[in-house]
Amino acid sequence: MSITARNTKSIPMKDAFESFLKVYNLKSKFNETYLVAYWEKIMGVSIAQRTEKIHIKKGVLFIRLSSPSLSQELLLAKSKMISLLNSEIGEDVINDVVFF
Repeated sequence: MSITARNTKSIPMKDAFESFLKVYNLKSKFNETYLVAYWEKIMGVSIAQRTEKIHIKKGVLFIRLSSPSLSQELLLAKSKMISLLNSEIGEDVINDVVFF
């Protein structure tokens, strides 16, 4: 009968989850999914209601809005929006924003 040693040191769930994401190289995908899932919370209800489609690919956030004037307004505030999104995550996930 073989007895395997277990690590009995307990760590907080948050740290264990962070370690899991890092070991399996899932951190960036998790962060991207978080931004899409919490778009309304981060950007507000009025922007979220006018967002038709949103996805992230290789650090670029692609957004389709139903309002051309809102697209223009967000285009002018693109750097502020990138800073807001990255600060929500705590690391640089978004490098650019494209409105389509």
